[in-house]
Amino acid sequence: MTKLTDTQTLILTRAGARPGNLALPLPEGLHGAAANMAIGRMIKLGWIEEVEANLRRNEPLWRETGDGHGTTLIATEAGLDAIGIDPVVVRTMAGLRDAKPEAIAAAQRPGTKQAQLIAMLQTPEGATIAEIAEATGWQHHSIRGAISGSLKKKLGLTVTSERVERRGRVYILAGNVDAAIR
Repeated sequence: MTKLTDTQTLILTRAGARPGNLALPLPEGLHGAAANMAIGRMIKLGWIEEVEANLRRNEPLWRETGDGHGTTLIATEAGLDAIGIDPVVVRTMAGLRDAKPEAIAAAQRPGTKQAQLIAMLQTPEGATIAEIAEATGWQHHSIRGAISGSLKKKLGLTVTSERVERRGRVYILAGNVDAAIR
């Protein structure tokens, strides 16, 4: 595995804390040829991806394409995994370009009960309140509060539920997050 430089680590760490994993703006003092080399290398390694910028949301531009559009840079799952951020959290964060910064910070801590909850709801079979309680140690009312408050309201995720014979009410993260990302 390629060892990260301090600059690469800084770019990826900052991207992991931003909505949609935006890698821009770059660290102060990194511009011109040095920025092009650093970003070019990170794109080649698959840690950064160049995507079309949403100018309506004032996303920062990496470069203009000449047709009235521009591109921005986002950290990929591989890039954030390289600095130790859980892939489940990365997929969730990629869809949060409009989320509040405090919600993003809470959601991206790997190994938390919230990350565990997201992982359980992301599976095709979903999870019941009882299954989540057993895995996390939370009380049933706390689980329902986390689903409606943290996941739905703060993070903007779509959680659906349905009655399943022999299991009861099963909660599922709509589109297994991947569909909600793009």
